[in-house]
Amino acid sequence: MRAVHDAAMNSRSSSLKTMIMAAFLGGLVVAVLGFGAVSAGLVGKNETTTKTIATASPVSNASSDGDQGLVNQIYERDSAGVGFITASGVSEGGSQFDPYGQSQQGTATGSGFLIDKEGHMVTNNHVVSGSDSITVTLGDSDTTYDAEVIGTDESSDLALLKVDAPADVMQPLSIGDSDKMKVGDPVVAIGNPFGLDRTVTTGIVSALQREIQSTNGFSISNVIQTDASINPGNSGGPLINADGEVIGVNSQIATGGSSNGSVGIGFAIPANTVTSVVDQLKEDGTVEHAFLGISGAPLSPQISDALNLDMDAGILVQEVTSGSGADKAGLKGGNEAVTVEGAKVLTGGDIITSVNGDEVTSMDEVVALINAAKVGDKVDLTVDRDGNSQDLTVTLGARPADSSSDSSPPDSGSRQQPEPQLPPGFGQ
Repeated sequence: MRAVHDAAMNSRSSSLKTMIMAAFLGGLVVAVLGFGAVSAGLVGKNETTTKTIATASPVSNASSDGDQGLVNQIYERDSAGVGFITASGVSEGGSQFDPYGQSQQGTATGSGFLIDKEGHMVTNNHVVSGSDSITVTLGDSDTTYDAEVIGTDESSDLALLKVDAPADVMQPLSIGDSDKMKVGDPVVAIGNPFGLDRTVTTGIVSALQREIQSTNGFSISNVIQTDASINPGNSGGPLINADGEVIGVNSQIATGGSSNGSVGIGFAIPANTVTSVVDQLKEDGTVEHAFLGISGAPLSPQISDALNLDMDAGILVQEVTSGSGADKAGLKGGNEAVTVEGAKVLTGGDIITSVNGDEVTSMDEVVALINAAKVGDKVDLTVDRDGNSQDLTVTLGARPADSSSDSSPPDSGSRQQPEPQLPPGFGQ
């Protein structure tokens, strides 16, 4: 049974000033599992993050002089801008990312990185959530600086801090274009796993366009999967490409068996998402996300045969959130529960066959499309209703604070939920 664990640590160990090098390995899946992934524990409540360092080209032996030299260069260039974050006053009841429900004892630790000379630092929301005081150390220095929260976005699990440190110690990292990353590209992570500060690990991009679940139940799209070692304490730290640019924020890991450490499957929030969220947090401390307002399940050939449908691909609309854009546009949810090969689905609702003219076969696709849109955008849906094709235009609303708010079902463009127990590979 796999689980996802919080990368934030509950206690800080003594400083580790020697680098820890790891070999390049390869990875797994999350977004594709959708509903099934959550129920299987792959992208559930307990999330962990690890940081990865990129190299100029895929390398089979990370100990070779050239490869080691490149990692050294990236570390020398970027490590001074990576912070060790200690958040005090957090809830002692334990985090939903804590798989064992252990008390946080009032303190959580994680990682972050500077993005400008003004002291703005990016980290994970779950690292600082609920804290009443935050301190940061930078790079190889043991000097502690106070930091304040400028804004947080639970839906993307990101937070923006302001570190009160002299300008001459600010060494911000450059943000890259996460859309340019390819599977197999080398990456580097710098962070503080298990409280061991100034730790660097290496790996590759093992998959792209994964999907993970944030703390409020909504999904994060276009996530980068890496095999670089990510462990508790790495949360919020940078995933860096061969050019020394941040291409992701390490946030979660998948683990196996009773282990809560790295098994070579880590997930980083893409830099392009980070840039969009940070811009909004700088503006007014909050972030708006588009909301369609449905829950859905992918239509499979098995379900199609069982329901005598004329199609075997599309999205079965399960529920429609009252008052949402989908509701106002007249989208209909299911009204009769049936079981197909052990999977429970609601039938009788609309079947979405395309969004903005593009065919959709999984909830992952719908989620990504809605996550990329803005509040107020119009989305054209083609749906099959009782064997007849119809076109509906939905004006997207603002996502609620929590996926369970007002008993709303999961947003078809915003979150993952346990879907009918279909084989792995079915979307949200």
